[in-house]
Amino acid sequence: MNRKVTIYIIFLVLVLGLLIVIDSGRPKPIDWTPSYSVTDKRPLGLYIFDKESKNIFKGQPIKKISTTPYEYFDPKYDYEKKSYNVSGTFMHIAEESEIDNESAKELLYFAEHGNTVFLSMKTFPPALLDSLKFETGDSFFYKDTISLSVDNKNTDTEKYKLVEGRGIQYFTSIDTLNTIVLGHQWIDTIQQANYIKVRYGMGSFLLHTQPAAFSNFHLLKGNHYQYTEKLVSFMPKNTLFWYARHFTGEASGSPLRYILQNKALRWSLYLGLIGIIIFIIFNAKRKQRIIPEMAPVKNTTVDFTKTIGNLYYQEKNHHTIIEKKIIYFLEHIRNEYLIDTYDLDDTFVEKLHLKTGKPIAHIQHAIRLIKKYRYQFESTEEDVIEINKAIEKLRL
Repeated sequence: MNRKVTIYIIFLVLVLGLLIVIDSGRPKPIDWTPSYSVTDKRPLGLYIFDKESKNIFKGQPIKKISTTPYEYFDPKYDYEKKSYNVSGTFMHIAEESEIDNESAKELLYFAEHGNTVFLSMKTFPPALLDSLKFETGDSFFYKDTISLSVDNKNTDTEKYKLVEGRGIQYFTSIDTLNTIVLGHQWIDTIQQANYIKVRYGMGSFLLHTQPAAFSNFHLLKGNHYQYTEKLVSFMPKNTLFWYARHFTGEASGSPLRYILQNKALRWSLYLGLIGIIIFIIFNAKRKQRIIPEMAPVKNTTVDFTKTIGNLYYQEKNHHTIIEKKIIYFLEHIRNEYLIDTYDLDDTFVEKLHLKTGKPIAHIQHAIRLIKKYRYQFESTEEDVIEINKAIEKLRL
């Protein structure tokens, strides 16, 4: 191995080791990304809510689904009976709407047949806004801390302070004939509706704009779990269809998941790959496979001609040799000087003289021999030598 390459590798290894030692001594920063994944233990994940779901929804069957609402509920609709084969409450918690237009229409149909749909997110599918006649907007009043309250049956108005993951969205317009306000958010003394119940057909929609209330952080912070319990208390006690794309197990699908989640290990991996690429580049410049020497292709035309000539000569077939000589000579005249060789007359002699510059006497002598031997069936070795010398005198 080249000495320079060895030095580069040792240097990279030392740098990697130094980075790992430095980074391992620092406290891991808290990731406040709102994933709302049931496998995520970050502050704004749903790991705790998932583990405590059996206690929060006591006695209720929980069906976890990862396919879209349309893909799940549409096959369960009986077109003959005009009803669903299943019934209960659909629940989805997310930072932003993850429900496509077809699924939103399916949820409207599901609620219309006497079921409940619970959605906690900061934005809602456009199809729901049109059908349920409500609008949302952002608060003009901004503060780090907002207070949340639920108007439950016991008229309990206890407020819960929300900072981490709080949103500024609220319901700016509702259909008062079919909608009941179940909860509010407070910015100082300003009250805004953030939890509503909308009747639709024989069922209803429960819509909430602060999904952080279900996160790991707030379920473990003080008495915030009580606010979450009050939110779900409005759900009917029946089968719960909990939709989350994270139920597919995508968080644990990659073998490198642990390395990529750890900053020090992630950078170690990247630097290691960069080091390998540098090594390959430097090594490729210095080592190259020996290119084998290719022998030039041998021209066997001359050898072949000699072989054929010797064959005719050994067989004493002198007339054939003369015949071939004449044919090749006339072919050469046609291709090289573009002169017609059909009539070997005085005109032909004159044209060949003008184009080649050869003496007319030599040309006439060669033409005389060609005419003589062309139709002669017997020839001698002396005849071959004579016509060959005459033709060679006319070659350039």
